[in-house]
Amino acid sequence: MKILAITQARVGSTRLPGKVLKTVNNMSLLEIHLSRILHSKKISKVKVATTTETEANKIVIIADKLGVESYRGSIDDVLKRYYFTARSDNPDYIVRLTSDCPLIDSFEIDRVIDRCIHGNYDYASNNLEPTFPDGMDVEVFKFSALKEAYQNATLKSDREHVTPYIWRNSTVKGGKIFRSLSVKYKEDFSKYRLTVDTQEDFDLIEKLIFHLGVDKKWMDYVNFLNMNPDLMRLNSKYKRNEGYEKSLKED
Repeated sequence: MKILAITQARVGSTRLPGKVLKTVNNMSLLEIHLSRILHSKKISKVKVATTTETEANKIVIIADKLGVESYRGSIDDVLKRYYFTARSDNPDYIVRLTSDCPLIDSFEIDRVIDRCIHGNYDYASNNLEPTFPDGMDVEVFKFSALKEAYQNATLKSDREHVTPYIWRNSTVKGGKIFRSLSVKYKEDFSKYRLTVDTQEDFDLIEKLIFHLGVDKKWMDYVNFLNMNPDLMRLNSKYKRNEGYEKSLKED
């Protein structure tokens, strides 16, 4: 069973350019992100799907340092970039992650992988019905599902965000093409924001890492925020999935 984790990373960003290259304690957010993924016990291989932008050389260098392969492809058609990143490995399952989630938790990655494989689902995710903090998003799907999306998705938002064609046609959302599973936590922590899309997001992550380091479970970071509510208010004005909402308006 080959399980390929692919994280997408680029330098260009509307609200916080070069965010994955920003550093905390001399470690880039991308290096922290990849290092945490590599603690997974279920993933066979990790790859970075980046772009042909010249600045993306810096992303490739960071990945190489950690022994992670990179693929460079389309800037705007992320679905195409993602598919071509995966195609050469022909995996059974793909784990989709995004590099703006520096504190992604390998335990939660493995939980979604287990649930997807053991239930023989085409697609499983912990953000279909969010209960985990923003920044803990994990999607697991069969390579055949990605191939079908690549061949059939036509909306701009589908091409920019990789999986909308899959989850929109999933059984959890009332679709019929992909048998799917929504992985939820026993409590709702979806109001917590541990992703990096703005300067305020980075400021929060920087403070969390300064106080707790880069190797804690996601609940440790949440507990620290509960004890320091002023920190949580740093980025509380931002909504989840604003980038996807913007793409929908442009369809």
